[in-house]
Amino acid sequence: MGYAIAEELARQGAKVVLVSGPVAVSTRKEGIEVLPVESAAEMYQACVTHFPHCDGAVMAAAVADFTPANPDSQKTKRGKKNLTIELQPTKDIAAALGQMKKARQLLVGFALETTDELANAQKKLEKKNLDFIVLNSLNDKGAGFGGDTNKITLLGKNNRRKAFELKSKKEVAADIVEMMISFFSKNTTDLFYD
Repeated sequence: MGYAIAEELARQGAKVVLVSGPVAVSTRKEGIEVLPVESAAEMYQACVTHFPHCDGAVMAAAVADFTPANPDSQKTKRGKKNLTIELQPTKDIAAALGQMKKARQLLVGFALETTDELANAQKKLEKKNLDFIVLNSLNDKGAGFGGDTNKITLLGKNNRRKAFELKSKKEVAADIVEMMISFFSKNTTDLFYD
């Protein structure tokens, strides 16, 4: 979804900085500068460095919530006993940007939920100071990862929401970008007005 959104933003005339972890997709679209990163820590640093100079950010990457506390620099060999790995929380990129966000700067998040989807996405929106959040459901056939389609619900503040049918990721990206454009063109933070 991140690449589809970046390409739609560029198609609409935006200059895009795309911070991307290792993925199987690519883009050569004019107006998109790709910043490749390998780790969640590198992605965090790139995002907090570039966000102050942007009109907004879309947090579409599925960054792990935890990372090994003491990563090995070499291969860990198989032994006769079970191996225990201590995990520590990964820095929360969206929350960090939410704390840095200035007036008229847009911050869009993504939520992939499996239980209490709407309630958990709404909590994430509020906790991270997002303007709206894109809810993906693993419970919907054809939505989420590993395919060319997605089915989303956009959630805003005050439990406002807008659900969409299953569409191509390119069409979903256009829906998300349309909501982003509303933020800037309508000069309102209530993106779900009638």
